[in-house]
Amino acid sequence: MKSLFDTVSYNSSKIVTKTYSTSFSLATKMLSKSIRMDIYNIYGFVRFADEIVDSFHDYNKELLFNKFSDDLEDALKHKISLNPILNAFQHTFYKYNIDKTLVDAFMKSMRLDLHKTDYLTNQEYKDYIYGSADVVGLMCLTVFVKGDQEKYNNLKDKAMALGSAFQKVNFLRDLKDDFDTLNRSYFPNTDLTHLNEASKQDIIDDIESDFKNGLLGIKQLPLEAKFGVFMAYRYYSQLLKKLKKTPALQIKEARIRVSNPKKIELLMRSYVKYQLNLI
Repeated sequence: MKSLFDTVSYNSSKIVTKTYSTSFSLATKMLSKSIRMDIYNIYGFVRFADEIVDSFHDYNKELLFNKFSDDLEDALKHKISLNPILNAFQHTFYKYNIDKTLVDAFMKSMRLDLHKTDYLTNQEYKDYIYGSADVVGLMCLTVFVKGDQEKYNNLKDKAMALGSAFQKVNFLRDLKDDFDTLNRSYFPNTDLTHLNEASKQDIIDDIESDFKNGLLGIKQLPLEAKFGVFMAYRYYSQLLKKLKKTPALQIKEARIRVSNPKKIELLMRSYVKYQLNLI
């Protein structure tokens, strides 16, 4: 029965989320059950694409990515895939009529990671972030508003800002791995070999501006999504606080993390704010 295979597919996406990201998994658990599985399905898809270009160093990444891309197109064309992650994603794609241009923009940015190592202009930087993060936020937003186009349009810019903030925090946190292991430099006009406090502060100011705009959008989300997204916002805000306190030269020497006890504390504090209608 196809329904049994679909259940296996959905469970696969959930396992991918829980295995690859404890913080995102925790935030997703705070979403309403009515939309939770669809966010797992989106995360599973974007995570697999990202892993191909970031992690499979002993394999032909381009060959694997091309195969994944072809399988994605087949899944969206035929509404089924023997790749359980893509089978789960196509279900959510059609359930909410997700804009195909968002998927295409995401795959375009992931493909850049196969060869492109430096982003020399602000436009290149913005285009990459749009494809790698903003559109993921927009796919999730489509689910959060359950396909309501008017709500989607009202929250679109704020969802993109929040996606940008999350991605830029990831860039700053992952400087060591991106620069030393993957030989990538996402921040334009920034010498990552000798990152100074002024350059670090410019990056942080930009992220805080995105967070401010993104928080306005969180406050307008439907109840089914508000607490889960706020939880993700609180986690990344805490991560940014730790990065702010870390000297610029040390950021590139170690990967900054938020401890599990701190995550639980953030969860409890966020829940209190949510219950008191302070979000």
